Order: sequence, then structure tokens, then C-alpha cells
Amino acid sequence: MLASRAPALCTALRRAAPGGLASFHSSSRRCRAARVAVVLSGCGVYDGTEIHEASAVLVHLSRGGAEVQMYAPDVPQMHVIDHSKGQPAEAESRNVLVESARIARGKITSLAKLTTADHDAVIFPGGFGAAKNFLCCISPVLAAKVLSGAEVTVGHEEEEGGKWPYAGTAGAIKELGAKHCVKEVTEAHVDTKNKVVTTPAFMCETALHHIFDGIGAMVKNVLKLTGK
Repeated sequence: MLASRAPALCTALRRAAPGGLASFHSSSRRCRAARVAVVLSGCGVYDGTEIHEASAVLVHLSRGGAEVQMYAPDVPQMHVIDHSKGQPAEAESRNVLVESARIARGKITSLAKLTTADHDAVIFPGGFGAAKNFLCCISPVLAAKVLSGAEVTVGHEEEEGGKWPYAGTAGAIKELGAKHCVKEVTEAHVDTKNKVVTTPAFMCETALHHIFDGIGAMVKNVLKLTGK
């Protein structure tokens, strides 16, 4: 069993490997891995994190070789939804961190302990929990709210017969002074200036694999921005 600070381990490998780091391929890959924080907001689309989005993010990060740490705020949920009925469960109260631990399989830390020095990137999966438990907006709007002039996408700007039921969100993004960029569900938009990557995901009514592909494009671009 080995425990070490990554920079020290990389230095030791460089000194010890006769043929360079290539002879320690698996270890060197871990040393260069992007460190990504995934911030959850509960468990379930209507009162927490959208579970399919979170799973897709984690799959694509794993495939990209990233080191992942999950976080969630240790606060009460705004409310609890009975997902079988789509209605509030008035008598129930749940904790965002405890509910998020369902998705994280228990490996999760309070959001209060997240520091930028420990991570190269942070990803916020969607779901109404991002609106209800963080801010009054959907996940990409977080960037629009905190970064002046940010460029983000939530897909299309018209409902188009119900295909884009939350298209009105694009207007909210513009009202915040950000730029909305029209993208298809399989695409991601990269704001190179602010280093923000967004994708429509479940803003679109479509087959699940299209949403999965769009999240893959987002994760790929996030990892590219880290330079690792």
C-alpha cells in the first residue's frame, strides 16, 4: 500500500525509471490525470440532481482517465418530490448531501470543503436541484449568473412543438447579461475565455443516447481545457 503526494511521486518516478516515465505507464498516467470535482444537488430530477446526467458525467470522466471527487451542500433540500406522482411530499424533509450520497455510492464530501487548489475543473450535472438547492436557475445559468458575459447553451431558443420544453431559459440567460449559443443536444459549447463548457442534456426531449453523447462532448472539452 502506497500513499504519497502526486507531485512527489511523479518526481520519484522520473528519477527511478531507466527508460523514463513510459516504463511506469499506469502510474505516470495517474500523475497527469485531471482532477475534477462533480457537484451534486440531491438525488432525483425534480428535487435534486438528474441521475442519468450524473451517471453519464461519471462514465465519461472515467473513460477520460480523470480523478473524480464528488461534493454536495450539507443543507436541507428546498422540498422533497414524490417522483412517482411529480408532487411535493409535504411531510418529508431530506438533506442534500445525504441524498447525493446515493449517486456517489457514499464517496462524497461537503461542498464547504471544496477548494480550487485541489481541482482542475468542476462539473455541475443538471436537474431541478441545481435550481432549488443552489440558485433560482438551471445549471448552465449558474455560469451566466456568476461570470459576466459568459457564453453558455441550454439548446434551442424556441420550444419547437415541445422538443425544447425549457427553451425560455435562454431568455433568462440573456437577461443576466450572458450570451446564449444555440446548440444541438449532442453538442457542447466551449467558452474559451471563461473556460466554461455547457451542453443541453435533458433540456431536450429526445432519446437518452443523444443526451449521453452530448454530455460526452462536454466532458471531453472540459478535460481538454485542463491540459491534462
